[in-house]
Amino acid sequence: MTGRLRRAVVALAALGLLAGPAACGEAGGGHRTASSPGALRIGVLLPDSTSRFYHFDKPLIEQRIHQLCPGCAVETVSAQHDVATQQQQMDAMITKRVDVLILDATDSRSLRSPVEDAHRAGIPVVAYDRLAEGPISAYVSFDGAKVGRLQAEALLRALGPNARRAQIVMMNGASTDPNSAWFKRGALSVLRGKVRIGKSYDTADWRPEAANGNMTAAIAALGADHINGVYSANDSLAAGIISALKAAKISPLPPITGQDAELPAVQRILQGEQIMTVLKPFKPEADAAATMAVALGRGERLGRLAPDRINSPTLHDIPAVLLTPIEVTAANIKDTVVKNGMYTIDQICTPKYASACRKAGLTS
Repeated sequence: MTGRLRRAVVALAALGLLAGPAACGEAGGGHRTASSPGALRIGVLLPDSTSRFYHFDKPLIEQRIHQLCPGCAVETVSAQHDVATQQQQMDAMITKRVDVLILDATDSRSLRSPVEDAHRAGIPVVAYDRLAEGPISAYVSFDGAKVGRLQAEALLRALGPNARRAQIVMMNGASTDPNSAWFKRGALSVLRGKVRIGKSYDTADWRPEAANGNMTAAIAALGADHINGVYSANDSLAAGIISALKAAKISPLPPITGQDAELPAVQRILQGEQIMTVLKPFKPEADAAATMAVALGRGERLGRLAPDRINSPTLHDIPAVLLTPIEVTAANIKDTVVKNGMYTIDQICTPKYASACRKAGLTS
């Protein structure tokens, strides 16, 4: 939809000409809860229905909204990694005259126009996890520079005293995600001058298969015996990287980092296939987004709800909540992902990982 047509739709919606009951199912996967008359209507736009955002964040956001506003309606949709789908979903939310939006943008730049349309329609937008461009009202995420530093510091520790003579591959996230550049800057602030970076890739759409292809190319270019470590921006990329290394019969595997504390990654850490991951506790992030959304929907100032400030390419001094990430290694699984409630010991320590769990002290 062009900007002109989108503005026309918003204008018609403002006159009440397009108002009407919304279907419970949305393209790309949707879920809606009923509202009380006069209650807030909150739209939640997620990038996909397969990652942590749908399985962990979505129920936590909805739960917190209903705690704060029992009569509120929440409509959650998933874009399935498709920018055009998310643009259409945003247009639909604006047309329905929702009171506030929580947006986890598939592409921060491409969603700028719909964010501007929401602003013109008087609908505040809370950017979730990724910093969308345009006149957003608030932002919540984890300190991305800290994430990158944790990953890089772990990689240097694993490389040991020979780090300066070592060669690594950097597998960064998608170039369309501003968090990728944030993680990368944090990592480079630690790695630069302390290790040789043989190859560096931006991974299309954060897809494991793209990371696999990039890693295969790196092995061909650098040689199987000349890759001493891999900076992997997250756990799904690490899975694709490890698959490529195994296909090239590289053993033992070089140290590989990660992020998101996915269950398979935690199990890979126990087996020694991945050296660490980064836990970003989902509940504080989801709670902050829900709390700010309800406040904005009620026309309240954020004040102490958003103690931080951040700049986007299009806007400065955005009210924000920046949370602290946590490193996860084999030594602290019980005190991090288990204590945090992400996984139980039984979920982690399936029969395949029984020996590794005993060695890590998770089971007796």
